[in-house]
Amino acid sequence: MAKDLLILDDDNALRRTLARAMEQRGFNVTQAASVKEAREHISLHAPNYAVLDLKLEDGNGLEIVALLRQVHPQCRIIILTGFGNIATAVAAVKAGALDYLPKPANPDAIEQALLQREGNLPEPPEDPMSADRVRWEHIQRVFEQCDRNVSETARRLKMHRRTLQRILAKHAPRS
Repeated sequence: MAKDLLILDDDNALRRTLARAMEQRGFNVTQAASVKEAREHISLHAPNYAVLDLKLEDGNGLEIVALLRQVHPQCRIIILTGFGNIATAVAAVKAGALDYLPKPANPDAIEQALLQREGNLPEPPEDPMSADRVRWEHIQRVFEQCDRNVSETARRLKMHRRTLQRILAKHAPRS
């Protein structure tokens, strides 16, 4: 099977970096920054593999999952997102994605997910994030979703505002 890969992400730096990494792993990469652009690429040539961001400026990566399932049912699709939760993971898999990975995703993990065969469980990560790092990432994500409003973030995380301010003032824990 040809290793034609569509990467859909509106973060230009991340998309370009991931494209270079996947090209080094033998994939023929096509890049798209929007749902509209991805639709145009798919109408010209449906890829065998796709790495799609979930939330985009002009829509949702799940729209592209559905389109790829229509035009190329064997396409192996991975969803990437910085806004992970169980409901969206379930929706992605039900729509036809093989896997759902949090950003920032390691290119090796993406390649492994794309190439894994049905029924095989993925290997556990060699160097998983520490619990402190996962907690810090979650707090940062909620802070960004609340437009960097400390009071609103503290309310949603059910913590004291001053405690949150101390956490935000510190550097990220090491992985």
